[in-house]
Amino acid sequence: MKTKTFNLTTSDKTSFHDITDAIKQFVQSLNITEGVVHIFIPHTTAAVTINENADPTVQQDLAKGLNKAFPDDNTFKHLEGNSDAHLKSSAIGVSEQILIIDGKLHLGLWQGIYFCEFDGPRQRQYTIAVQGN
Repeated sequence: MKTKTFNLTTSDKTSFHDITDAIKQFVQSLNITEGVVHIFIPHTTAAVTINENADPTVQQDLAKGLNKAFPDDNTFKHLEGNSDAHLKSSAIGVSEQILIIDGKLHLGLWQGIYFCEFDGPRQRQYTIAVQGN
């Protein structure tokens, strides 16, 4: 298994960052034709998702929907005041898997991979692990 950790700087409390190309480039550099990419976010207030990457308003709508579903609530007990970010991270999830077929990520025509920030701005990381041959 080959792994790589990437650094990312976020600028907003809630934002989505397209990490598709970085992952594609790493997979291509390994010359793997068949396998799996594992993506892991080592943060409790961030996540990763696969969603549409053709229309940027989709990410705006995702943020709006998540903020509506998990609003900041001053009755939460967590002292840091970011319980809404923890809830969003748990709902979306901190890992994804994508097949590699014929040397390429097996994503749908409109799909992209997004690092989801729910407690920014921050310095973040994500790690990918590639298995295959």
